Amino acid sequence: MSELSVNHLLGIKYLKEQDIQLIFETADHFKEVINRPIKKVPSLRDITIANLFFENSTRTKLSFELAEKRLSADVINFSSAQSSVKKGETLIDTVNNILSMKVDMVVMRHPNPGAGVFLSKHVKASIINAGDGAHEHPTQALLDSYSIRERLGDVKGKKVVIVGDILHSRVALSNIFALQLQGAQVMVCGPKTLIPKYINKLGVKVETNLRKALNWCDVANMLRVQNERMEISYFPSTREYTQQFGVNKDLLNSLDKEITIMHPGPINRGVEITSDVADSKQAIILNQVENGVAIRMAVIYLLASKIKQ
Repeated sequence: MSELSVNHLLGIKYLKEQDIQLIFETADHFKEVINRPIKKVPSLRDITIANLFFENSTRTKLSFELAEKRLSADVINFSSAQSSVKKGETLIDTVNNILSMKVDMVVMRHPNPGAGVFLSKHVKASIINAGDGAHEHPTQALLDSYSIRERLGDVKGKKVVIVGDILHSRVALSNIFALQLQGAQVMVCGPKTLIPKYINKLGVKVETNLRKALNWCDVANMLRVQNERMEISYFPSTREYTQQFGVNKDLLNSLDKEITIMHPGPINRGVEITSDVADSKQAIILNQVENGVAIRMAVIYLLASKIKQ
């Protein structure tokens, strides 16, 4: 299979395993490119991409923008904070105005779950979901799996625990879908109040004891607590959360084996992981950032090649 089975990247749940492998193989090529002295390729010189961020983002937005520029695409950046959305303009009006400027692809982050799917049914451009509410964040899950493959050789058969705020996390859901599609075993670990009720239907293990979870896994993906999505308190205090679900070097050293530590960022140092863990050889957090550009280049390139047809 040399092309994706989808015309948009709306969520991992719409992909096949072959799609993920194709994205990874394409990312391998682009990883070589971004490590050359001249980091650009002329692949998308005739493609225009609009980055629509209706929610604040620094790392994801920068990563997409860099990926687009590395592919020589023309880039339009749109932030809702400075836009007509504040004046009451609807999502479709905003996008149609941008599309009338002859945009081929839209990268969108939106606070409402399903915004990307809604958009894909109403506009002709190819849509990449850069996060829709607490629903999915597909490129983050792809770069996480790609980073595991790079460190451990393969994702299949690996045991991955996702620790922290599962309830509010789009990263968790996309990761569960992506890991299971590739044959990994998945566990979630966190306070009971931050584990959604539907989780058992997804075929993942649930553990509320962090040490047991870490002894079980090959990889621990540490999520931050998303205070901005919480309207009530889900645990007594940050200090208590850290005591029960924070990873420090002493805890890692006391395990029966060496595990790999990941984090989608931004890190709350001293809460979910301490600095000596974040900066240790067991952590692949900076690899994830570098791989994010290669994965996003791969996704954009593969979707753009379908537009060109």
